[in-house]
Amino acid sequence: MVHRSFSPRRPPLLSEAVELSWVRLMRSQRRIFESIERDLSVAGCPPLAWYDVMLELDRAENGRLRPMEIEKRTLFAQPNLSRMIGRLEREGLVRREAFSEDARGHWVVITEKGRLERAAMWEVYGAAIQKHLGAKLTEDQAEQLAVLLGMLA
Repeated sequence: MVHRSFSPRRPPLLSEAVELSWVRLMRSQRRIFESIERDLSVAGCPPLAWYDVMLELDRAENGRLRPMEIEKRTLFAQPNLSRMIGRLEREGLVRREAFSEDARGHWVVITEKGRLERAAMWEVYGAAIQKHLGAKLTEDQAEQLAVLLGMLA
């Protein structure tokens, strides 16, 4: 029988510090995300995912993107994104426009109502980020965390 010097719980090249970093990163992300979602809900705002789509549209030239561009920018899976765009459209936050060069495809365009909703959501979202992240770190710690996370991106 071969004796192995590494823990059966941890792959041989994964250090305890890396494992702990991974676990804390995932748990922190989930807890902060859930807290922000709860704050948005209490304020009567739509889900955070809607904000992400409207933000990308608001930033885009002419306020419009193709669905596959939204998918790449937000990392939402295509079926989920299609349903979300449908909900945003029913709420009047976006509209679809046919491509002038190809009637089969379409643009997703943010409406004025969508711009106003995104701005209103940011008031709650920004405050929630401060409450659940910013208030727990010094400015130096926030800068250090941003640098460390940037190394992973």
